[in-house]
Amino acid sequence: MAQLDAFSDLLDYPMYVVTAAAGGERAGCLVGFASQCSIRPPRFAVWLSVANRTYRVARQATHLGVHLLHREQGELARLFGGETGDEIDKFDRVTWQPSHDGVPVLPDACAWFVGRVHSRIDGGDHMGFLLDPVDASPAATGRPTPIMFSDVTDLSPGHPA
Repeated sequence: MAQLDAFSDLLDYPMYVVTAAAGGERAGCLVGFASQCSIRPPRFAVWLSVANRTYRVARQATHLGVHLLHREQGELARLFGGETGDEIDKFDRVTWQPSHDGVPVLPDACAWFVGRVHSRIDGGDHMGFLLDPVDASPAATGRPTPIMFSDVTDLSPGHPA
């Protein structure tokens, strides 16, 4: 719908790296569709493209990791947004540690949390994962500037959206 495209083109929002582990596989991708969606109880929703390998792993996962990157971490954003785990192991190229149910956590991100998958919501070409936070990085000092959508508009995605 052209009206929604015109509205969406005005937005600039944070980008996140979402990670998952299930069935002996790890996956992660760059995500723009994500937001806190409840205060009590605290909940956050992330939306993964059904064309994406991370979605295929996440649909079997009990927990997901959500990472906010510093603006200076463009190469990390490009790795998780411009490459596909169908061809490379992204986690061989970054520092990570396992968290709940093996979910990879990127400790160099400016902030992260791990959420238990509360429910899944069919959104069309994206699946929503409603998360209940169970672990998080230490509080950041100051207010870091995160990578925004406008910082990655030149990125060619590893998979079509």
